[in-house]
Amino acid sequence: MDETIRLTVDGAERTVEVDTRTTLLDALRERLEVTAPKKGCDHGQCGSCTVLLNGRRHLTCLALAVAHDGAEITTADGLAGGGPSADRLHPVQQAFLDHDGYQCGYCTPGQVCSAVGVLDEVKNGHPSHVTADLEGDPDLTDDEIRERMSGNLCRCGAYPGILAAVRQAAGA
Repeated sequence: MDETIRLTVDGAERTVEVDTRTTLLDALRERLEVTAPKKGCDHGQCGSCTVLLNGRRHLTCLALAVAHDGAEITTADGLAGGGPSADRLHPVQQAFLDHDGYQCGYCTPGQVCSAVGVLDEVKNGHPSHVTADLEGDPDLTDDEIRERMSGNLCRCGAYPGILAAVRQAAGA
């Protein structure tokens, strides 16, 4: 059974017809030709498909597209926004470049979207499993960053650069 859904992807409203069993990742990549989110494990274990879905980081390989009709999706490609600022990178993207937070680059879009989500979670006071003081605002220690980014894998092992990039983007 097919359904027509509307998504706002990187600021552009898009309409697409999908089978009700289609994942959001497949709708983005195969139907809308949005290639920033990558298909890695297709089981929610690697984080390569991470996007910001209605402002929160989300694995698109585990989400049915029809369940997100009307959603706003920001991929790594859409982080800098449009207009004159499109020539500038998002601070997280710039930090990844500054600290070589990538090697082959396959996981980078998911890592970048996850890092943006992490920084927003910390700014909003959401604790993680390793947050020392659950009553106050979480400190963005290296352990805190590692815990929060643990759902995003990098086969090349660029973790030291990723850690430094998130630290820089956080202003630490």
